[in-house]
Amino acid sequence: MPAAPGSANVRGRLQPEAPTTVSDSPRIGVLFVCMGNICRSPTAEGVFRHLLRQSELAPHVHTDSAGTHAYHVGEPPDPRAQATARRRGIDIGDLRARRVRPEDFRRFHYVLAMDEDNYGMLARLCPPGYEDRLRLFLEFAPGAGLREVPDPYYGGADGFERVFDLVEAAARGLLEDIRGRLAAGVTG
Repeated sequence: MPAAPGSANVRGRLQPEAPTTVSDSPRIGVLFVCMGNICRSPTAEGVFRHLLRQSELAPHVHTDSAGTHAYHVGEPPDPRAQATARRRGIDIGDLRARRVRPEDFRRFHYVLAMDEDNYGMLARLCPPGYEDRLRLFLEFAPGAGLREVPDPYYGGADGFERVFDLVEAAARGLLEDIRGRLAAGVTG
């Protein structure tokens, strides 16, 4: 059974040129995906980038986030997501929403869906041979007791706090998974 469901890039941030395929680079690519790319996935990317900067792995990993829908393309994260991240010492204001593309499966070793609905959409978009890259993000936080990161968009500030806690736990687990992958020399 498959797993459960320096140049400017498209998001306007300066970063090294990304390879067209992951096999062209020793770097591990991580893509966080939710529906509109303004709440959960940019929060996850911001938290994970923060943890990466505190580790020795930062030079070996590149990140991005995207949405399965084009509702908010070009927009910054939801102000509530930004405020929650800022209260926790993380700035996600530089991120901009984009829509996921089939070539993302070639560029990223981890394509991490926030929930089952987005997992299903990603599974339909995934080119043959790349299915093993698609995972639910909370698989990396087995102690969370949940499979999905709930969408806080229609709720209050407490929902964004809960999302932050969940993505922080999963980001720590993901960092350990990547650490093991790099230690084993697995980058493709």
